[in-house]
Amino acid sequence: MEKKENIKQSKFSLGYLRKVFLWVAGSSLVFGIGYFLGLRNFYINLNGYPEVHIEKEVPQSKKDLDFSLFWTVWDTLDEKYYDKEKLIPAKMVYGAIRGMVSAIGDPYTVFLPPTENKIVQDDLKGSFEGVGIQLGYKDEWIAVMAPVSGSPADKKGVKAGDIIYGIRDPGANVNIESTQGMSTQEAVSIIRGKKGTSVFLTLVRKDVEKPFEVELVRDTLDIPSVIVNYVGEGNKIARIQLVKFAAETQAEWDESVVDLLTHDFEGIILDLRNNPGGYLQGAVDLGADFMEEGKVVVIEKSGSEEKEYKIEKTGRLRNRKVVVLINGGSASASEILSGALRDNKKVILVGETSFGKGTIQEPIEMDGGVGLHVTIAKWLTPSGVWVNGSGLKPDIEVSDNPDTEADEQLEAAVKALQ
Repeated sequence: MEKKENIKQSKFSLGYLRKVFLWVAGSSLVFGIGYFLGLRNFYINLNGYPEVHIEKEVPQSKKDLDFSLFWTVWDTLDEKYYDKEKLIPAKMVYGAIRGMVSAIGDPYTVFLPPTENKIVQDDLKGSFEGVGIQLGYKDEWIAVMAPVSGSPADKKGVKAGDIIYGIRDPGANVNIESTQGMSTQEAVSIIRGKKGTSVFLTLVRKDVEKPFEVELVRDTLDIPSVIVNYVGEGNKIARIQLVKFAAETQAEWDESVVDLLTHDFEGIILDLRNNPGGYLQGAVDLGADFMEEGKVVVIEKSGSEEKEYKIEKTGRLRNRKVVVLINGGSASASEILSGALRDNKKVILVGETSFGKGTIQEPIEMDGGVGLHVTIAKWLTPSGVWVNGSGLKPDIEVSDNPDTEADEQLEAAVKALQ
């Protein structure tokens, strides 16, 4: 997921100051649903859906567009479809909007009805009921970006990079045989559920010959952003596990750094494994503790325009030796931070190639509880590298052996610090 802050938009006005968000997101209507619904007076107020009211006035720039086919299909369904109870106008409007947005072909630019938008907000708050999987894409398939440490998914051996081929929830009478083309929000809405209930995922894993199914029992997840412990000989190395970049991360980070500075330690392992990202500004703020004022953390590029995010303070940990741990679940903001530390401080990256999400989304809150996440730019490391699709390759490549209790990647990071 990365993000700029949630922003209130009234009547689709974009006149406000954006805060960047990277996230590590039916029919194909390629023109604005607001415009073609505007060709007719349209008013909907249906139980279960917020009020939808589109004005008749059509912008002058759109008057040459012909939306007659849309209304022909609408009227044909209204006249001929056998089960009138399924013709829910508000749901059809949302479906049309979702189709218009998905026609762009960017899986991270998505329209979120109220229920799905609330799920995204709950994710950022860090406490919810589910199985503990951060989702992304591999090609057009839903894939595991990262399992949350200690979650039901983690305990059942779900791994970053697993493709979720199918989803089955017998209790909800849901059986998705293929996730190809599905949005992450749709997948999350099915996978998440009440504590104690089960969801079955069909997984495709690299180096495993056949798809296989796992049963995950949902549980309450209350996920901290920052976890600190001490490892190595004499426990002289501080291992900082940064789980996500969410709303509460900065406060937890500050508290952890203050406590860290009361200890005698010789180096830091910044563990970003299975960190799926979150707020871009979080990567900038946390990176500031490791670098000098004025250093570039990330470059935002949109068309020919570029914006540099620079450090505005001198870091509290800038003189400490640091090694960063990454894997296939390290995405978005965690890749930004990793790339910045390597480019600016020659910090060694240990582990496996990161996920490779190099775009920035802006979340826009709209009336009625709906949301729109729009890809507004791509991001580059300070040296100008775009990681999208390729990820960051570690300086010391180490795979974690699932058949042993040892953490080979952590051991390699400890060795790199000595």
